[in-house]
Amino acid sequence: MPKNDIKVALIGNPNTGKTSLFNQLTGLNQKVGNYPGVTVDKKQGTSKLSTTQNAVITDLPGTYSINPTSLDESIVLKTLLKKDIKESPDVILVVADIENLKRNLLLFSQIKDLEIPTVLAINMVDQMTRKGISIDLSLLKKELNTEVVLISARKNQGIDDVKAAIIRCHVAAKASPLCGINSKIDPDYFHKLKEISPNYSLYELWLMVTQNNYPETITKEEKDKLLAFKKDVSKLKKYQHKETIYRYQEINKILKKTYIVDKSKATDLRSKLDKIFTHKIFGYAIFALILLVIFQSIFDWASVPMDFIDSTFAQISDFTKNNLQPGILTDLLTEGIIPGIGGVIIFIPQIAILFLFIAVLEETGYMSRVVFLMDKIMRRYGMNGKSVIPLISGTACAIPAIMATRTISSWKERLITILVVPFTTCSARLPVYAILISLIIPKTKIFGFLNLQGLVLLSLYALGFATAILAAYILHKTLKIESKSFFVIEMPNYKLPSIKNVGFDVLEKTKAFVFGAGKIILALSIILWFLASNGPESYKNAEKNVIENADNQTLSSEEIQQKVASAKLENSYIGIMGKSIEPAIKPLGYDWKIGIALITSFAAREVFVGTLATIYSVEADDENTTTIKQKMASEVNETGGKLFNFPVGMSLLVFYAFAMQCMATLAIVKRETKTWKWPLIQLFGMTGLAYVSSFIIYQILS
Repeated sequence: MPKNDIKVALIGNPNTGKTSLFNQLTGLNQKVGNYPGVTVDKKQGTSKLSTTQNAVITDLPGTYSINPTSLDESIVLKTLLKKDIKESPDVILVVADIENLKRNLLLFSQIKDLEIPTVLAINMVDQMTRKGISIDLSLLKKELNTEVVLISARKNQGIDDVKAAIIRCHVAAKASPLCGINSKIDPDYFHKLKEISPNYSLYELWLMVTQNNYPETITKEEKDKLLAFKKDVSKLKKYQHKETIYRYQEINKILKKTYIVDKSKATDLRSKLDKIFTHKIFGYAIFALILLVIFQSIFDWASVPMDFIDSTFAQISDFTKNNLQPGILTDLLTEGIIPGIGGVIIFIPQIAILFLFIAVLEETGYMSRVVFLMDKIMRRYGMNGKSVIPLISGTACAIPAIMATRTISSWKERLITILVVPFTTCSARLPVYAILISLIIPKTKIFGFLNLQGLVLLSLYALGFATAILAAYILHKTLKIESKSFFVIEMPNYKLPSIKNVGFDVLEKTKAFVFGAGKIILALSIILWFLASNGPESYKNAEKNVIENADNQTLSSEEIQQKVASAKLENSYIGIMGKSIEPAIKPLGYDWKIGIALITSFAAREVFVGTLATIYSVEADDENTTTIKQKMASEVNETGGKLFNFPVGMSLLVFYAFAMQCMATLAIVKRETKTWKWPLIQLFGMTGLAYVSSFIIYQILS
């Protein structure tokens, strides 16, 4: 980071348009990482404020105050209390919603009392006329003693004003508290607190006492003195309560002078829509219809680009093989790396479509209505309405979904949610489902417009969700953990989705999926290629044994080569591994090649397709079977029939619907529960359920 760049921390309540403003300020100059030592996303971006001044903007997690109740909110407090010159923000940019200004100003007043230069950006001003709202901006600036800017992040209005305000605020480099709690609550108490250290503002010291959160720069002597203030817990709680009351009193005085709402001009479209979307019957029907549209689109819209990607990678592999000198490197590229990466890239269209729909539902404000709608159902099964957020976000990835359970206050409800989230179908399972469905389900229409493949995919998602609910109910009845909780959720306003926000969201998540899975698959493809291309003495003698076999004397040269390739693969290291587990998986309809894919896919579910692509590429194929789908479709079982027939395909679909997702999911469950007990229960419980269910399905269908 250049020394003259301004460090800006972007803070605001959830649903204030913080992400929209971040996108407008930074454009594509963004990167996503993790806060040091914490698995919480840290979004940073660079913004050109003027021809001579840049800013590095950090988008902090949404919070209602800097009195944290969750890990996400604690990140905000830790950032604000930092005294490190390299990391502490120079300017705070607080985003507020024009309709909820009173509540948003509580957070603003706390930040202002930290005496950090602060800019207030009031968002969604394009709604002012429709909502009957008017603001005296100059008087509001004077009363708040800060830079105040009116913006519409979605419509790119006022963004230049925000940039100019950040520069002015940074140049001034002085900030005074807004409320000054010391003189209003207990002057003597706060005077003694301030005497502890001249290095921190009074409010910083107060937060250290009440939140037990200390910056790294604090001395042992200062910390010991602060700890002495924590002895009288009842006094602390009383003063915190008084602080909140006093802040709202001050905010009300300011808004009374500067903020007017003419309710006669306001329209009430939101309440009318809420009656429909949260209706006890129509609400569920609409949600089911939306899901149906999503999964129909995943197959209908993605089929053309997927076929193009599939054939393109097959051509790249052939081109590489025909134009490079024969050898180990060429074999590695054509039989390992290219098919393995192709097994991930092919599913980008479907993954992107799924993320697109989820982003649109979140942007419009509909997702919060789904959470509210599902609360009654969740409570019957030992969970909370907030459990729906992890269950829905689990369709993208179980890891952030499990981390999202941190917002659930009850440990029992949180634990149950953590344990059942892996049943929901994540994006890594989608490639497995998609390839198997395309192999065993005909591409036909029902009633002339419903895609049968899309309906099967929807049913798999429904199966996962239903199993999660059933598992939650069993855990609710068996876990002897006493806990109580309440459910509170904010209903944001309905709004048209921002194309820019949706685009960034889809691009970011798809990129994370591709590169995250790509790293694993590239490494595994190389390992699998090596294991499939090498072996003990039986591997080295495979070609000789095939040629010398009397039964093969009448075969053509092409057929001989196919036999040699199959014999080599079967006697390779990977073949021996597969053969060793084949007796255990044969009752499910799987051969040793599928067994290898089951093992490797525990690293990441999407590796299943890449593994089979690598194995079948190492094994010589007919010239007409070049794509991944064609290779799988042409594979035969020991009776000469199709290996991936209907019973085997359904058995695999059920296995992946129930089996534990991946190693990373186990690791994050261990981290969140702080014990190996629960992840091991998950692993063996879900694997056992997957095995038994697949066995029953295969035996019935075959």
